[in-house]
Amino acid sequence: MGKIEKEAESSGEMMKDFNSSTKIAAISIGDYNEKDEFYDPFEHRDKKHTNSDFGSLAHLLKSSLGTGILAMPNAIRNGGLVIGSFGTIIIGIICAHCVHILVRSSHILCKRTRTPKMTYAETAYAAFLCGPKPLRPWANVSKIFVNTALSATYIGGACVYVVFIATTIHQIAEHYNGINTINKVSVMLALIPAVILLGQVRNLKYMVPFSMVANISMFVGFTMTLYYIFKDIKPIDKVNMFPEIQQLPIFFATVVFAIEGIGVVMPVENNMEKPQHFLGCPSVLNITMSIVVTLYAVIGIFGYLAYGEYTEASVTLNIPVEDIMGQVVKLLIGLAVLFTYGLQLFVPLDIIWNAIKTKFSHKYEAIGEITLRTFVALLTVGIAVSVQELEPFISLVGAIFFSILGISIPVIVETISCWDGHLGAFKWRLIKNSLLFIFSMMALGFGSWISIKQIIQVYKK
Repeated sequence: MGKIEKEAESSGEMMKDFNSSTKIAAISIGDYNEKDEFYDPFEHRDKKHTNSDFGSLAHLLKSSLGTGILAMPNAIRNGGLVIGSFGTIIIGIICAHCVHILVRSSHILCKRTRTPKMTYAETAYAAFLCGPKPLRPWANVSKIFVNTALSATYIGGACVYVVFIATTIHQIAEHYNGINTINKVSVMLALIPAVILLGQVRNLKYMVPFSMVANISMFVGFTMTLYYIFKDIKPIDKVNMFPEIQQLPIFFATVVFAIEGIGVVMPVENNMEKPQHFLGCPSVLNITMSIVVTLYAVIGIFGYLAYGEYTEASVTLNIPVEDIMGQVVKLLIGLAVLFTYGLQLFVPLDIIWNAIKTKFSHKYEAIGEITLRTFVALLTVGIAVSVQELEPFISLVGAIFFSILGISIPVIVETISCWDGHLGAFKWRLIKNSLLFIFSMMALGFGSWISIKQIIQVYKK
């Protein structure tokens, strides 16, 4: 994933030559240039080290099928069995649609700017730069905003990881040492050496062993979790069909946090051997999202049926801590999350360092990068200590960051890209995107408000 920002730098040179005298399909923007109509960005991409359709599908699945799936039973609890089940499918469709329009807009803008490929931030930059004249001065701002949102999203996810690991260890420690003999903050502080070391890894190849251990641990732990879920399923009349209205924003934010993996979409698409297979029907995107949404809905529904209103923020916390097997499950998944921490921080650290490294002389560059990586690792622990509770933290990160990155920005990019004659009959794209934007802003507002309210209530206790 360190390749992402390197691609941004190389393609950034091409993007300096952006102008409005290009053409999309049959629509002229400024001066007509017939050559642009026949420019195929896919033919100009570097074909070395590309991934097959299956490899790309595997990468997307890995990015979406993370720890978020363990939060799905709690999401269904907040949504009720009926609304939670259908809502998960609807939210999955919305997320898939937003990924679709982002990638499609990127393809259009690649053709329009005669650029082989773009990152997420470059796509937003190109949309504004080639859009209506009043918006063009905002191109750099849009690029900075997307990179900032990506960094904040991944850092927020890393904070959730710290809380999850600490909560898991704390639960086991309390079982053996008694309640109140150890607090969660102490566990988080004990994680500092590990997170600092994992945050110092600067090359993805050195993360491969950690990722392998994490994947094996997650697979084994998740399989054992399924055993407990299906063993404890209760009759359907033991759960709520519909939720209280104030729980719905938490449901939405948790599902979006669990499903959304938009940060890796553009890198995966940019490195496909046949990028034209990413969209369409069937396509890599549609197959991936179908698998993801189905798995999330199934795990969420059956997990809620197993534990009902007592479902925890992560379903692994419901597994009996008295069982040795239950302790093994918790430790395996906790280990998997810990070893994924470095990968979670890789993207934001790469983005931040590339933005500030010019401020350091060559002599102090290494010290500057070590300091940055240490500071960000300590920041994640500090934020985790200030929140401590897993459920409101997951919903807060989902409400703020994933609703912006996963929904708001893609619909804005598509609207600007299609502004000159591509909004469709009766401007249906503008209407559709306006509704999606309003939906994401409501989720942002209500989800954040309720999550913060829950965090404040925890402090009052």
